[in-house]
Amino acid sequence: MKGILEAAIANPWAALRTVLDGPLHPGGEEATGELLDRAGVTEGTRLVDVGCGAGESLGVARARGADAVGVDRNPAGDGTIRGEMTRLPFADETVEVVLAECTVCLADDRERALAEMSRILEPGGRLALSDVVVDGELPALPEPIVRSLCLRNSRSREETVTELEAAGFTVGELRDHREELMAMRDQVGERVDYERLLGLLGERGGRLLDGIETVETAVEEGSVGYVSLVARVEDEDI
Repeated sequence: MKGILEAAIANPWAALRTVLDGPLHPGGEEATGELLDRAGVTEGTRLVDVGCGAGESLGVARARGADAVGVDRNPAGDGTIRGEMTRLPFADETVEVVLAECTVCLADDRERALAEMSRILEPGGRLALSDVVVDGELPALPEPIVRSLCLRNSRSREETVTELEAAGFTVGELRDHREELMAMRDQVGERVDYERLLGLLGERGGRLLDGIETVETAVEEGSVGYVSLVARVEDEDI
């Protein structure tokens, strides 16, 4: 059992995938569909899913007829290729929509990642983004929790908008997804007995359990959140 726990701590996303249904972000496929609606993704839309993971969101985009390609460090499935978000393997101005769900918060160089997304979008192209946001200072947390919840490189709502504008985007409505984030937290809590499992790791498990409780409080208070938006690369001829 301890070996299984250690594996889950080393690769928390793989562990979460065994617990959650669908994409590893709040709202799942329904939230992806809503974001694609807002970005105007329809039949034939040329779309790149940056950080596509196992490809669930690609499936949502393709189901509506989009010409969708996924990019990931460890690509899986048809229509996915290997690449880094700070060096996207696409020519300038060749994509209509970039989908980035819970992705930018993983970038060590967020400025470069957003610049790359802007580069490959054609004039009038849209970035459909959802991401973790952190407002204010968080207490020190165990590294596995920071990594699994994508907190290391997260920014506040205001900082996220400022970064996008600096990359040449015009940002539309920013929507808060607190209810979906709380529902995801509850779903994991119902399926995983943290206290019993982490108790097997002794003092280390106790620190992890304290960290989980700290993050849950931050989510409830709103200092850790999840948002979505659509940002547009303006056509200079307009």
